[in-house]
Amino acid sequence: MKATEAWRIWCAGKCLEMMDPTLIKSFRASEVVKCLHIGLLCVQQDAGDRPTMSTVVLMLGSDTMTLPKPNHPAFSVGKLTYKEASTSRSSKNLSINDVTVSTDLVR
Repeated sequence: MKATEAWRIWCAGKCLEMMDPTLIKSFRASEVVKCLHIGLLCVQQDAGDRPTMSTVVLMLGSDTMTLPKPNHPAFSVGKLTYKEASTSRSSKNLSINDVTVSTDLVR
C-alpha cells in the first residue's frame, strides 16, 4: 500500500481497514491504530515535522502520549510497467517525490 493511500484511509477514519483481516483478532485495535499513526508521522512531507527515532521509541512505549495529526506524506513508492525494446513486459520500482537539494558555495 502506498503512503498516500494509507494517509487517505487514515483521514477517512477507516485505518483498521488497512490491517490484514486474518490478524485483526490477534492485536488490540488501539495498538494497530497507534502503529499506523506513528508510521504516517514518519513519512510526512516536511522532514521537520517527522519525529526523531528516540521520539518514535517513546511514542511506541507510551499509552498516554498524545500524538500529533499526521500531515500529507512526502512520497510514495510504486511500480511502473513498461515495454522494453524486446517487447517483453517488466516492472521497475520507482520513487516519486518533490525533494529539492540546495548547496551554498562559500568563498
